[in-house]
Amino acid sequence: MQHRVVVTGWGVVSAIGHTATSYWSNLVRGVSGIAEATIIPTDQLAQKIVAEVKDFSPSKHFDDRQRRVLDRVSQFAVVAAREAIAHAGLSFEGSLSERSATIVGTGVGGQSTQDESYKRLYRENAKRLPAVTIPKLMVNAPASQVSMLCGLRGPCFTIASACASGTHAIGLAFHLVRSGGATCAVAGGADACITFGSIKGWEAMCVMAPDACRPFSRDRKGLVLGEGAAIVVLENMEHARQRSATILGEIVGFGMSSDAHYLTRPDEGGMVRAIEGALADGQLAPVDVQYVNAHGTGTKANDEAETTALKRAFGPHATTLAISSNKSMVGHALGAAGGLELVATLMTVKEGIVPPTISYLGPDPVCDLDYVPNIARSLQVRAALSNSFAFGGLNAVLAVRRV
Repeated sequence: MQHRVVVTGWGVVSAIGHTATSYWSNLVRGVSGIAEATIIPTDQLAQKIVAEVKDFSPSKHFDDRQRRVLDRVSQFAVVAAREAIAHAGLSFEGSLSERSATIVGTGVGGQSTQDESYKRLYRENAKRLPAVTIPKLMVNAPASQVSMLCGLRGPCFTIASACASGTHAIGLAFHLVRSGGATCAVAGGADACITFGSIKGWEAMCVMAPDACRPFSRDRKGLVLGEGAAIVVLENMEHARQRSATILGEIVGFGMSSDAHYLTRPDEGGMVRAIEGALADGQLAPVDVQYVNAHGTGTKANDEAETTALKRAFGPHATTLAISSNKSMVGHALGAAGGLELVATLMTVKEGIVPPTISYLGPDPVCDLDYVPNIARSLQVRAALSNSFAFGGLNAVLAVRRV
C-alpha cells in the first residue's frame, strides 16, 4: 500500500529570516541577504560578499553544555527542526517516536569546527584538540543532533550529495513515508560553510560573483555562497487527518538522476531525466505545473543548462511557466539549498504568490523564459517543481501540489 504524503510543518534559518514566517515575508518582498561577510575576516579574501545568517545567537536556543558540542551547522538544523515540529503540533513520544525518521542533507558538515581545528594546529601549534572535535565536524552530526534533541528514535541518517543534499533528503523521506516504512519524517538540509577555508576553496573555482547573484540575467557573474537550514515534517495523510493537523501541501513525486558526465559542468540531459521522473512519479502532465523553483545559481553554465532542460521537459508549456530562483536573495546554501527552496515552493502553492528573481538586469539570449524578475507575482499554483542540480552531476527534483 502506498500512502499519500503531506507536509504539516516547516522551519527555516536563513540569510533573510530566522523563522519560516520571516523567510517567506522577505522572499516575497525581494529582500536580499547578500552583503559583505561579518563572521569571518575578509582582509585576505578576494570574494567578500556572502549570504550569511546574521545576528544568530546560539545562547537563545541552547544551554552551555549543548553549545560546546554543536557546530554552527548543527545549531541551524536543530533550530529549524524544532520550529518545524512545533509548527506541525507534534510530540514525538511513545511509539510515534520509533516510527519517525530523521534525514538531513548537508554538503560539508562542521566547517567552522574544521577551520578552527586547522588554525589551532597549523598556526598556533596546538598539541591537542578538544575532545568534541570529531563529534562536532562529522557530516552526520546535524541529523544525529536533531534526532537526539527532538526525541526521534526511528531511522536516522545523512545525505551528502553537494547542492542536492537537502532535496535528496526530503525525497528519500517522502519515499519512506509513502511506502509505510515510517509514519512521519523530519527532513531537510543544513550547511554553515562560510569559513575562511571554504571561501578560499570556492574562490579557486572562479564561479563567484563579486557583487550580486543574478540568476538567468544578462551580465550575471556567478554564485554567492550562503548558509542556513530548512526542515519539513512529513506525515502520511491518514495520520495527519486523524490528528486534525493543518496540511500545508502534498509531495507527490520525486525524480533523481546522475549526469555521469563531468564533476562541475552540468548536463541538461540529466536534468531532464530528473524533471520527467518527478512528473511521472507524481502522475503529473507538464501542463499540470504552473511554477518551477529553479536551481538557478547565477552561473553561466548552470542557468543555460537548466533553461534548456525546462524547454525539453515541458515542451511548448515551458514558455507559460513562472520560474524563480531564491538564490538571488539567500545565496547558494549548498546542502541547505534544497530545503530552503522546497519550503518556498510549498509556500508559493499555499499562498498563491510567486517570489521574484531579484537583481535581474534583463534577458540573456539563451535564458529566455519567464523568471519573475524583481517583483513577486500573484498566481494560483496547483502544482509545482523544486529543482536541485549538484556538482558531480547529481540531480533531484520534487513535485508538490495543493491539497
